Amino acid sequence: MRRTVWIPRLLEALLPIAAVLLAFAIGAVLLYALGESPLEAYWTLISGAFGSVSGLTATITKMVPLMLVGLGICISFRGGVINIGGEGQLIIGALAATAIGLALRMLPGWLLLPIVLLTGAAAGAFWGGIAGVLKARLNVNEILSTIMLNAIAFQLMNWLLRGPLLDPEQRAAGTHIPQTEALPEAVWLVKLVPRTQLHGGIFLALILAVLVYLLLWRTTLGYRIRMVGLNRSAARYAGVNVPFYVALSLILGGAFAGLAGAVEVTGLHHRMLEGMSGGYGFSGIVAALFGKLHPLGLIPASFFFGGLLVGADKMQRAIQVPSALITVINGLVVMFVVASDLYVRRAKRRYSAEAAVQQSKESNTPPAGPATGRAVASDRSPSLP
Repeated sequence: MRRTVWIPRLLEALLPIAAVLLAFAIGAVLLYALGESPLEAYWTLISGAFGSVSGLTATITKMVPLMLVGLGICISFRGGVINIGGEGQLIIGALAATAIGLALRMLPGWLLLPIVLLTGAAAGAFWGGIAGVLKARLNVNEILSTIMLNAIAFQLMNWLLRGPLLDPEQRAAGTHIPQTEALPEAVWLVKLVPRTQLHGGIFLALILAVLVYLLLWRTTLGYRIRMVGLNRSAARYAGVNVPFYVALSLILGGAFAGLAGAVEVTGLHHRMLEGMSGGYGFSGIVAALFGKLHPLGLIPASFFFGGLLVGADKMQRAIQVPSALITVINGLVVMFVVASDLYVRRAKRRYSAEAAVQQSKESNTPPAGPATGRAVASDRSPSLP
């Protein structure tokens, strides 16, 4: 019995760290093959992310959208649905926030800023809700629907930034750079450190992390979301409206991704730009998995991956390594972290089954047999394909 308790916990704690170290080890081999010093390259990565005020503030700035997207991922995955649509939901949220900010620019900042942020969250919730309703009503695979909605969001952004939302100055000058007009300064988030990009969105992200923790583990709503994610058959037997909570999980996930887009345009770019999403919709999934789908565990995980993004950019500029190698190293980290999460989930199921058999032997009662197998197999804790 003791073995079945401490081994899964040890694996859960150590495997993500081992996955990151393995990814960096393979990256070191690739750096050496290119004639670069792995120690010098990784020291540049660490010092670039954490070795100066500018690097540290840039890391925290990157941490904000990773946290907000990751919070939505925590809710969605805990609810048993795999939300791969964070990228599209972030873009839709940013577009809606920019459009409403420009349309209502005559309002005072204290009123306009919450309207802009809530509009971004609502737009992201709507985009996530499309996949949620398709899943709940028609049992459409949420992985496919969210990925296709990402593509639609990209094309919608491209059309709007070259048409209805194009900056009038760009149109007049004939340059047609795909970006919107700048938002009014009254709606910009406050800068926390002068001459850096760090803005007040970090406080919003930290507060929401605590609130999501309270939602999932201290409320009836959160309990039902987690129940549906763990075992839909048991939740349905207990009288829980499973389709409603499946859809709600994707709606809430989309809301947080949309809010991330709104925070990016109000705190960092101050306008909608082509390519502003920066891959946060996908990186947020990895940060959430690294944080064990726990809102509080997501805080250090987002800080780590924010530092990885900043440090990798510094390493590329300082060491002059090809940009493709940086993409490969980041991809290795993603792949090994996701693989370690899959392995831990399977190990937990295996050790749980062993514990049930051992307990039945100690009590001199026949094991549950197929019923136990069905209970374990019906665990709907989400994992990436």
